[in-house]
Amino acid sequence: MAVEILRKFPGHPARSLARKLVEEANGAIDLDNARGRIRYLLGQSGKAKRVRPDSGLRRAARAPGQGVEMPRSQAVPWTVYDMATVGKVGILSDIHCPYHDDVALRAAVDHLHEHEIDALLLNGDFADFYSISRHEKNPKHRNFLAELEQVQQLLRWLRSEFPDIKIVAKQGNHEERWEKWLYQHAPELSTSPIMGLDNWLALKDLDIDLVGEKRIITCGGLPVLHGHEKGMGISSPVNQARGAYMRLHHTVLEGHGHRTSIHSEPDMMGKETVCFSTGCLCDLRPAYAPVNKWNHGAAVVTVRESGEFDVENFRISNGKVRTS
Repeated sequence: MAVEILRKFPGHPARSLARKLVEEANGAIDLDNARGRIRYLLGQSGKAKRVRPDSGLRRAARAPGQGVEMPRSQAVPWTVYDMATVGKVGILSDIHCPYHDDVALRAAVDHLHEHEIDALLLNGDFADFYSISRHEKNPKHRNFLAELEQVQQLLRWLRSEFPDIKIVAKQGNHEERWEKWLYQHAPELSTSPIMGLDNWLALKDLDIDLVGEKRIITCGGLPVLHGHEKGMGISSPVNQARGAYMRLHHTVLEGHGHRTSIHSEPDMMGKETVCFSTGCLCDLRPAYAPVNKWNHGAAVVTVRESGEFDVENFRISNGKVRTS
């Protein structure tokens, strides 16, 4: 029966032929034994059990994947953005313009001037984009163009404060609202370069780099996240920095949580992992969350040529910088 089936269906795979043999034999042979018999006749049972070449049943060996091409990957390379700065990098997170705190922001910028920083990183949520949020909105605050103009003015002001240094703006979850709004309301336009956030904010004119796609930014050996990139998963940590450690098990600095914190933990060989979270520079009592545990703050990272770094994770209270 097996020989007849092989001659009748010469191009079928062994498993399919084995099923046909079970059917022909009305269950007198089980599938495993049927497949073994078919493979033996095809010369697929190893050198010791191969049938003679002159049987006319043996198939030529075929390399795996021969004749079938693997589809091309659609994945886009995901790379780290290096600040490429040796010296002092000022980090301002969560300004949420136009809902920023004027006093706290002014104090943070003044402190960065005192440090004579060599580069500035706006570490996400420098814009709020309230009017295009998917959340329920107050009808009085649905003017996106007016909000956009305020963000443009913020960026022009920061460039005027630091006219000669590198400035990088990281997209946080609030800046990503623009892309998500386009996908939902104008998908046909979403792929056009003129619809990019960098174009709408005139970042090229201001010589400001925009970093998106949840890319990590490095300041020497210090990875910097906005904080939304790592997703959820650690509920109610002691503080945000410890939550980052529990999630990543790697040294990192992030914003997003609007709270200043630090967590350090050595391994058994004494190698220390240190995580930092920075405070925000926005209104501490927004309508959507008037009761919270936020604080104002920012950071200065000093990067040495070796890649080693020091972090001053400072708080701001009543318009005054607190470094301890």
